[in-house]
Amino acid sequence: VFRSPVNLDQLNALSANNLIAHLGIVFTAAGEDWLEATMPVDERTRQPYGLLHGGASVALAETLGSMAGGLCVDPQREAVVGLEINANHLRAVRSGVVTGTARALHVGRTTQVWEIRIENEAGKPVCISRLTLAVVPVA
Repeated sequence: VFRSPVNLDQLNALSANNLIAHLGIVFTAAGEDWLEATMPVDERTRQPYGLLHGGASVALAETLGSMAGGLCVDPQREAVVGLEINANHLRAVRSGVVTGTARALHVGRTTQVWEIRIENEAGKPVCISRLTLAVVPVA
């Protein structure tokens, strides 16, 4: 699905000085059609009751799906933008690190659909998300 091998150093460099870096999200692994990143569960990503904030999980999911989607298009001609995201929060996390993996469900000419599975350190599901992207021409 990806147009070329994934360079994790480049993806992490793109993430500097924005929300991705602020939340501590780091791209850690990739295959031909999947992308993985981690995010700490700490003061940046917890809600006031001490649990991983659902919005932080959604930010991780959108980050993974959008970056993966961008790897499927020619960046000189096209970009991807989010149309819709949903998330089912399945398990609370109080500390540690969560890992998200984005996998393509559909990579079309005008839309893409990605499933993002976020797991705790024990490999148990924390959040399942689906992201729909529009493929748009670069102006």
